[in-house]
Amino acid sequence: MGAIAGAFGVKGEIRVRSFTGEPEALIDYAPFLDAKGKTILTIKSWRPLNDGLAIIAKEVATREDAIAMRNVKLFVPRARFPEADDDEYYHVDLIGLRVESLDGEVLGTVKNIIPGVQDLLDISSPKGPWLLPFTQALVPVVDIAGKRLVADVPDGLLPEEKAPDTTPAVE
Repeated sequence: MGAIAGAFGVKGEIRVRSFTGEPEALIDYAPFLDAKGKTILTIKSWRPLNDGLAIIAKEVATREDAIAMRNVKLFVPRARFPEADDDEYYHVDLIGLRVESLDGEVLGTVKNIIPGVQDLLDISSPKGPWLLPFTQALVPVVDIAGKRLVADVPDGLLPEEKAPDTTPAVE
């Protein structure tokens, strides 16, 4: 849902990057957990910043505490997510899905989503990693229950098999 960007000020306030559509909406999901499910951030107060939020939390008493938490990701239980609209997906639901071509060939597995104006699927495959823009034209089938995406991959996006090195060994 967000990540701690570091300290803000000298009294233990932390700067938080929000991954929600509206940055302030992040506050609605508090308290925040770590990846193992332990509560790590209980908000006492907050205020908006140009590039995120400044938060005073019960668990962060000093600037040093805030600095130590830099880059910590903030999680919430899945049950707290609102239902996604049709043709909208949570990134967490896409990670781990198998990517298949239109004819059923397995092309790789979604390892990450790179957010942006146009989200990119970061895909790993035996031939190497590659990126695919996440658009309806390029990914016409999203089958969460079947744990797969069907992709219409344009020429040049897939990594090519590396030819064996035939350079003679130098003694």
